[in-house]
Amino acid sequence: MRDLGVGHVVNLALHTHPKALPDEGASVAALGMTYTHIPVDFDNPTEDDFDRFCAVMAAAADVPVHVHCIVNARVTAFVFRWHRDVVGAGEGEARTMMDSVWRPGGVWAEFLGDEAGVAQASAFAGRDY
Repeated sequence: MRDLGVGHVVNLALHTHPKALPDEGASVAALGMTYTHIPVDFDNPTEDDFDRFCAVMAAAADVPVHVHCIVNARVTAFVFRWHRDVVGAGEGEARTMMDSVWRPGGVWAEFLGDEAGVAQASAFAGRDY
């Protein structure tokens, strides 16, 4: 990623997940990139999580940022909301990437302000992500 110009890595997954990279922050730093960990509980994404994400994205506005989690569900939801609520993209334009990965329901639909989707189960409900 560094060779592609990425200067900042943001991880939205928990370090305790079995698929988490061991000592990711140190590995990223050793490559000369900045690392931010925002541990988003998959069953409870919060406004504080999103506010922190927005602050990191604003601070890193002049460098390419790579955002990741375990299955890209957190990433696509956060990036969708950031594009819609902060960047000012239209709902449809912002939703395109997220819809290619999943259709959030439950707490994630609530997090996104999708009242109709709150009653629907999330595509990843009941899994440890």
